[in-house]
Amino acid sequence: MSIEHLVPKDWAAKLTRLSITTKSKLRGQHKGSHRSQRFGASLDFSDFREYSPGDDVRQIDWNVFARTDKYFIKRFLDEQEMRVHILLDTTKSMSDPVKWTFAKQLAASLGILVLQRDDRLSFSAVNEEKKPPFRRKGATYRKAFIQTISDIPEPTMSSSFTDHALPFLPKDSTVLFVITDCLESIESWQRFLQKLPKFAGDIRILHVITSEEIDPSYGGDVQLEDVETSEQVNVSISNRVLEAYHQERKTHQQQIELLCHKFGIKMLQVNAEEGISHTMFHQLLRANWVQ
Repeated sequence: MSIEHLVPKDWAAKLTRLSITTKSKLRGQHKGSHRSQRFGASLDFSDFREYSPGDDVRQIDWNVFARTDKYFIKRFLDEQEMRVHILLDTTKSMSDPVKWTFAKQLAASLGILVLQRDDRLSFSAVNEEKKPPFRRKGATYRKAFIQTISDIPEPTMSSSFTDHALPFLPKDSTVLFVITDCLESIESWQRFLQKLPKFAGDIRILHVITSEEIDPSYGGDVQLEDVETSEQVNVSISNRVLEAYHQERKTHQQQIELLCHKFGIKMLQVNAEEGISHTMFHQLLRANWVQ
């Protein structure tokens, strides 16, 4: 896929209006554009605190001392870099052309938000052949990152995404985005989700779906094939079968949402056919994932 097909030429300029929000205190030690909840030595004044033994005497405000006859030190807000990792599911179930293009556009867009704010980005696509992640910082690497996303081959992994994803994760992320269609079993999702909090302070699952998955359009006698196992089954699609499918899909979604709530993980369902602009400028804004 070419860069032009993945994102429009003016897409990065449009995204400059957005930035990733987080309340996570897990930050890097290098200078960035995001204000930490810690206090450091930037030029942004916060408030005063009474002096305690061991404090830096250079921070004492002598004007306050002259008025109160007490020692107070100035506190300043510290700006530190945000470390964001994006994890992309490349199992065969992601191979639907609309879903796959959208998932890559989503990864590219989130990466652009990170790089243009001078924060540190890492990215990995989960596959059976583990490759080193993309790791860069700064807007000069936007084009290289988009090219990295464009070059990812079509999804071919037949094994479970949740069973193979953990080795692809760094252990010190501020924010972790997981882009997936969530089609693994609830048991495997539970094993995966309960381990995620040790990898990041703020974890967000982007559940990518298509309209066909929500409401299948086919009917009658059909042969269905599991794209990941190649197992085939003959089915007569009746109203009863469709109702059972809808109930099963709804139950699966609810169980994953409950697991996310249990482990303090955020989750957002995004429809690939609604487009990347709707997701970035409407859904993520409403969810307060960006501002």
